[in-house]
Amino acid sequence: MNDRILKLANQIDSLKQELQEALQEQEQQIRYRVKGTRVEFEEKLRLAHRQLKIGILPWLKSSQRRNVLSAPIIYSMIVPALLLDLALTFYQHSCFRLYRIPRVKRADYLVIDRYQLGYLNLIQKINCCYCAYVNGLIHYAREIAARTEQYWCPIKHARKPATTHARYLYFAPYGDAEAFGRDKQEAYRQAMRKGDIPVIDLLAEEPADRG
Repeated sequence: MNDRILKLANQIDSLKQELQEALQEQEQQIRYRVKGTRVEFEEKLRLAHRQLKIGILPWLKSSQRRNVLSAPIIYSMIVPALLLDLALTFYQHSCFRLYRIPRVKRADYLVIDRYQLGYLNLIQKINCCYCAYVNGLIHYAREIAARTEQYWCPIKHARKPATTHARYLYFAPYGDAEAFGRDKQEAYRQAMRKGDIPVIDLLAEEPADRG
């Protein structure tokens, strides 16, 4: 990876961090505090939330028929989701231990806290918990898959995918055999074993462990 691409990649990482900080500053204006898994709002804001809550019956009456009809289909997806969750847990706790790479922390991706919002009725809270679980599970699965891809085949595609995970940027170029030599492939694996360090910083280093 040449110096220009390295510089651009570092700029992207810096901008992502700056954007995250700006979003956090904006959210702080809403005046809530996070204590463990609990989210606490100021008293005035909590009261305002309760006044804005729409009861279950009025909410159901205002719901579009297509949304009501799709609900059983959406909730039936809980079965494959739970099976995927179980399979992912078994997979990474077996294979990642063998590879000696860090396991993905499930709690970092499955964040369920929208049920604490006072302006949501019971059905909305259940819906939000379900959405948070399934979407968090998909992100959790993606990170597990990304670490697996980095370990086994960190090569970019010739055709550009619609979206890619964060690690893909640092993979070896398609068709560049030297960039995927044994030493370089081992460097990718060593990067994984050291944690979430950008692979780009370690590709020039000689691998210390070939196990």
